Amino acid sequence: MKEVNLGKLAITFAVGAAIWFCPIPEGVVPEAWHLFAIFVATIFGIILKAAPMGTMCMIAVGLTAGFQLLAPGEPGKSITLSLKGFGDKVIWLIGISFFIARGFIKTGLGNRIAYLFIKVFGKTTLGLAYGIGLADLVLAPAIPSNTARGGGIIYPIMKATALNFDSDPQKPETHRKLGSFLTLNCYYANLIGSAMFLTGTASNPMCQKFAADMGLKITWMSWAQAAIIPGLVAFLLMPLVLYKIFPPELKKTADAPRIATEKLKEMGPFKGSEILMLITFFILLGLWITGDLFSIDATTTAFIGLAILLLSSVLTWEDVKSEKGAWDTIVWFAVLVMMASSLNELGFIKWFSSLIEAQMGGLDWHYAFPIILGVYFFSHYMFASATAHVAAMYAALLAVGISLGVPGLLLALMLGFTGSLYGTLTHYGHGPAPVFFGSGYVDLKAWWIYGLVIGLFLMLIFLVVGTSWMGLINAY
Repeated sequence: MKEVNLGKLAITFAVGAAIWFCPIPEGVVPEAWHLFAIFVATIFGIILKAAPMGTMCMIAVGLTAGFQLLAPGEPGKSITLSLKGFGDKVIWLIGISFFIARGFIKTGLGNRIAYLFIKVFGKTTLGLAYGIGLADLVLAPAIPSNTARGGGIIYPIMKATALNFDSDPQKPETHRKLGSFLTLNCYYANLIGSAMFLTGTASNPMCQKFAADMGLKITWMSWAQAAIIPGLVAFLLMPLVLYKIFPPELKKTADAPRIATEKLKEMGPFKGSEILMLITFFILLGLWITGDLFSIDATTTAFIGLAILLLSSVLTWEDVKSEKGAWDTIVWFAVLVMMASSLNELGFIKWFSSLIEAQMGGLDWHYAFPIILGVYFFSHYMFASATAHVAAMYAALLAVGISLGVPGLLLALMLGFTGSLYGTLTHYGHGPAPVFFGSGYVDLKAWWIYGLVIGLFLMLIFLVVGTSWMGLINAY
């Protein structure tokens, strides 16, 4: 199977060339405009799936360095600056998240936690939904890859549970018995957990980086404090709303606790590797919460956690080397961060925000705030990657909002939360989406309709409850 679609790649280059050769707007330096052309072409190629994201980003590095856009007339310095993203601490936090997730999966600790919650809450379908959702929520702070968390731990348990109650993806007439409801509930709960913690999903640290470029400091604890109340409200209400509008045929699941108990017996007592993984989990969580007191940032904490896992042999270096998804993510995240940050440094974002501000005619920030969030939310229909969406629009929309008077930290956090919540919209909207959609329990029409309803519901909670809560605790 070919990785590169030459036709789509030609369209991608045509889009980039069209922007490159357009008259350069007044107030924009040529290097910024040409970098913008490469950036747009890269994002466009990712959306079209003209080539894998890593391929598109390597092309972008070659073009950026080749045309010496970051250091005109200095070839050596140009390539160094084009690769600066690989030295960014945010990139390594994202990469290490995959290794930590591998520890939960390899030791079986993630599965044990999920089965424990099912054992306690699983007597009814709604209780089962909360139980599996709680497992995801507990794991979210320490597994920053929501794809690994949702697809690697939660999904197999969810599917096995549905099959145990004769809800078979191969038999459409049984989908609504249990599988359809659990599929959507688990996916939406995953996104709520992703929004609640800086380390809940890989794109959150990217938001932190772009906010820092504009002088806005977001820590692990400040993100969690701002998101905890709207996140818990969303977590408590979402299953109830979904149960009402998309009800399962099976209301009682009395056998679920028994099945979970049997699975736990099969796993036996806690293994040494699980205990070490659990200790590492609490060390990570403790340092992320108290890191500011000891001047230890989130990336340093992640390195400490990985070092513990390697020294204790919970993970081996072979495990780290074989985690292809992590290394792939490090490559394309680094390049996207480099381009987005460089556009800001070259003054392009400031120019763009002033242009939009002029078009909005001095709109009061109380009206501009929900409009900006709405634009960010609905524009996700065009993106097959949350990361690409964050890279393309987060910094620009944040700059626009700040120029219109929206409190910077409030907007930075809300845009960060939205970067998870808009994943409800489509079957390609976030990392775990293709995994859950691929189960076959929910058809495309239902996925989009209920995704829109639940997405708007979650956005309303974060907008109303979240903004009120952040104002109450002086988070902005």
